[in-house]
Amino acid sequence: MRGYFSIGVEGGNKMGNLGNLMRTAHGFGASFIFTIAGEHFKGRRADTSKVENNVPLYRFDTWDNLLLPDKCQLVGVELVDEAVDLPSFNHPQQAAYILGPERGSLSPEAIAMCDHLIKIPTSFCLNQATAGAVVMYDRVRSLGRWAAPPVTPMGKPQPLEPHVSGGQFSRKAKLREDS
Repeated sequence: MRGYFSIGVEGGNKMGNLGNLMRTAHGFGASFIFTIAGEHFKGRRADTSKVENNVPLYRFDTWDNLLLPDKCQLVGVELVDEAVDLPSFNHPQQAAYILGPERGSLSPEAIAMCDHLIKIPTSFCLNQATAGAVVMYDRVRSLGRWAAPPVTPMGKPQPLEPHVSGGQFSRKAKLREDS
């Protein structure tokens, strides 16, 4: 899969959810994890994979301090009418996903900074760890290279076609051919 992603939380009130989210992000291959105004997230409760040894965790006090890589698009995950349903969303290759706090929403400042807003089509909000897992799974599923699903529930997945490299070519020669 090309590109990279990170996932972060704004605020929050349950340290266990951050630990769970960190472990899940590590499993899905996140490049880094971040918090905004999450000063009460100390320690790593519920993180059994010791993710801090493998994936950087950045803590930003305010939105003004947030630093993302060039070309990285901020994607807010929020259950609001104007958000795109996750199954219909085309994930950017370079993305940072931001989740709101438990029993709350992304701040107006966060929403204003987002390049995209997406929502998980549920009848109520999910906790941070669960919402993050759903978003990361959808990203991997939609951007990864997978075998086609079977036509029927009892069928077998279609075999994945082997990747074929186009080989080396000269751009100058290609331009001459096209002229």
